[in-house]
Amino acid sequence: MKTILTTTALALIAPMALADEIRVLNWQGYGTDLDWAITAFTEATGHTVVHEYFTSEQEMLTKLRTNPGAYDVVLINSAFTPQAQAEGLIGPIDAAKVPNLADVDPALVANEDLNAGGALHGVPWTWGLTSFAVNTGDFPEAPTSVSVFWDPALKGRVSIRDDALEAVQFAALATGQNINNITDLDAVKAKLTELMPQIATFWSAETDWNQNMAAGQFAVATYWSGSAARSMSEGLPVAFVVPEEGAIGWLDGLSVPATSTKQDAAHAFIDWMIDPDFYVKWEAEGAPATSNTAAAAALPEESFNRKVLGDPATVARVQFMRPVPDDVRATYLALWQELKAAQ
Repeated sequence: MKTILTTTALALIAPMALADEIRVLNWQGYGTDLDWAITAFTEATGHTVVHEYFTSEQEMLTKLRTNPGAYDVVLINSAFTPQAQAEGLIGPIDAAKVPNLADVDPALVANEDLNAGGALHGVPWTWGLTSFAVNTGDFPEAPTSVSVFWDPALKGRVSIRDDALEAVQFAALATGQNINNITDLDAVKAKLTELMPQIATFWSAETDWNQNMAAGQFAVATYWSGSAARSMSEGLPVAFVVPEEGAIGWLDGLSVPATSTKQDAAHAFIDWMIDPDFYVKWEAEGAPATSNTAAAAALPEESFNRKVLGDPATVARVQFMRPVPDDVRATYLALWQELKAAQ
């Protein structure tokens, strides 16, 4: 297992490295700004870390455009990496400066969007799923297919999130289509039309989902993997399922802005963010799934991110979201609003 923060590393790296202050652009409270993690990185390398935050991907892109040279590491969802690369906002990753990259799942390293422009422009960091969970009181054995949502016996105890893109992509999985290349939208509409009478209510927030599941109102409902891990840790009688049809995935990468003047320190920080020593401690605090297979293997056997998401076969079934053009989003929204109005 590779690591940069062992006692030996402290002795070897600190004297050799010229200390820099690097600026990281990320969502607030999302891993990179953990006090203990920054302290460990600074003690090992001498580099200090300052954070700035964004509240949307569009704000993140705007900050990169309008503040050249201001940032050294940026968190970018893979669906937005091609846009950042095409605009020249981020540069290619120097793999030689990220030793822990050798342990990152090859399927994630090969992600088409992180490799925008023909080179890796984002180091795979964390990922998660939109799939579904079941009430274990109703399912002593978890189902293996999304077809359970259309089971007449569950009418009135089914739920999906009130989100047009998510609903359409979920139905695409159910009809055997690629969520990023839906060729038969009529089939998706027909599948969702069949689903509508099954639905008790649409959920919109984790708290709503938990309350309905705890009360037995839901037998099966779409859900996010990270939320499912929290719900299970709180004692809710649920099991998270990654069905045979696959699941909707998201993937976050760490990139280096093209205008960064502190490339070595930036790459060192990214290496620490995918290091097993960092991740195992962060995972205990509720981290998403890691890209690093060595880190996943180092987790406790009963850990959600190892037991449920740690199997490479699971990753192979995931369809990671790609960029969605505005006109396509508008089409999906119109379809979803039509279906809800007719319910």
